Amino acid sequence: QVELVESGGGSVQAGGSLRLSCAASGALSGRQCMAWVRRAPGKEREGLATLDWLDRIKYADSVKGRFTISKDKATNTLYLQMNNLKFEDTAMYYCTASRYGGNWCNLDTDFDDWGQGTQVTISS
Repeated sequence: QVELVESGGGSVQAGGSLRLSCAASGALSGRQCMAWVRRAPGKEREGLATLDWLDRIKYADSVKGRFTISKDKATNTLYLQMNNLKFEDTAMYYCTASRYGGNWCNLDTDFDDWGQGTQVTISS
């Protein structure tokens, strides 16, 4: 069992920044891939960034150059630094984890674990 708890969401103006955090606990040794996914009302879920156990990273084109995924291994905390936020970034953001890393750690992976989500609202 893995527990993921997100924090750091909020409301900011376009062009601003936010940093999301995800505190992970439980059977983390069985999770080789962690990621951030968002879901906006009326839209499909969108994988934003993945980080596997070998620190390989993938980004969605929509956030490349603006968002940065990172992990503090000492505290098992996953981060998403979001800069130059746009109105279209408004969504619920979820921290996720998967048993499979490497080539199976992708933006559209069927993740095993999900946090409760944190809302990000961008005003134009």
